[in-house]
Amino acid sequence: MTFTETDLRAAAAAGALDTAQLARLLDFLYQRSASLPVTAQAPSPQFDVAHLLWYAGALIVMMAMGLFSTLAFSQMGGEALAVTALVYAAGFAAAGHYLWHGKGLRTPGGLLIAIAVSMAPLAVYGVQDALDLWGQFGKPGTVQGFYVWIKGSWIFMEVAAILAAVIALRFYPFPFIVVIAGVALWFMSMDLAPWIAGTDHADWETRRRVSLWFGLGTLVIAWVVDWLRRGDFAFWLHLFGMLAFWGAVTSTSGGTMVDTALYCAMNVVLLFLAVFLGRKVYAVFGVIGIAIYLGDLANKVFRDSLLFPFALSAIGVAVIAAGLFYYRRQEAITAWLEANLPDALKRLRPEHAG
Repeated sequence: MTFTETDLRAAAAAGALDTAQLARLLDFLYQRSASLPVTAQAPSPQFDVAHLLWYAGALIVMMAMGLFSTLAFSQMGGEALAVTALVYAAGFAAAGHYLWHGKGLRTPGGLLIAIAVSMAPLAVYGVQDALDLWGQFGKPGTVQGFYVWIKGSWIFMEVAAILAAVIALRFYPFPFIVVIAGVALWFMSMDLAPWIAGTDHADWETRRRVSLWFGLGTLVIAWVVDWLRRGDFAFWLHLFGMLAFWGAVTSTSGGTMVDTALYCAMNVVLLFLAVFLGRKVYAVFGVIGIAIYLGDLANKVFRDSLLFPFALSAIGVAVIAAGLFYYRRQEAITAWLEANLPDALKRLRPEHAG
């Protein structure tokens, strides 16, 4: 629950606070805000019509210059593409800087900065195309293919996106910029596979293993960011790390009954991590993983049986019941953890999870 200065003054006007208490409380909050790291003072996400339009507009521009770019757009040539990307980046960066610092509108300003950052892959593609700097794998295709195909030649574009996002975050601490770095990291986890395999298209198993370890590394970074009290920024790293890691584990083909049981156990651990870290994304993947395991088990036990649909329905009801159980007792569960966890583990928990 969050409160604004207007809320506090309304409480004082209603008699809930006297004038002296209000003054002391506001003074404390101002001093605390000033003492927080710069990244902790980023705007909190909201959901209203204005914010919906801002985010939708930013995503439309990003997709127009990337995922939905046409073949004709790519045929402009490397020099034209690089110039287009740089002009877009400069224009959106200038507008974003003006809104961020000049008008105090951090959400639309931060989104415009994010658009500028998203131009980095296009600029690098243009330079590589103009100078034929594609390396051992050759030209991977059109700009649009960056968002569709897994190829080692995209690595430099991904590195550029990550560096641009890091630089932007240094001056404009806006959490949505992390999305661009997160997507680039996720793509990189797949595009590194051809580099490791030494071929243009790595086999599925190589991609899966690279995705698994890259996702695990991203989760470690996300935990460190969380522990350093950069919660809003860590969310996207947790999400993309889980997509890479959990997706790689889940896509493992075959396996014995012991392997599938270990998979279920891993997803149960994710549920505990969701409570320990205060991150619901782990619970989402954990529940999906447990449902996959139970569905596979039900399929093997009730194959071609009239009871199969009923078994799956029972699993769904059980998952919903587990969610309701946790929802009703989450405060008690958190309090139990706080009371029983060793001090060494408590120090590893992000502040927002306490």
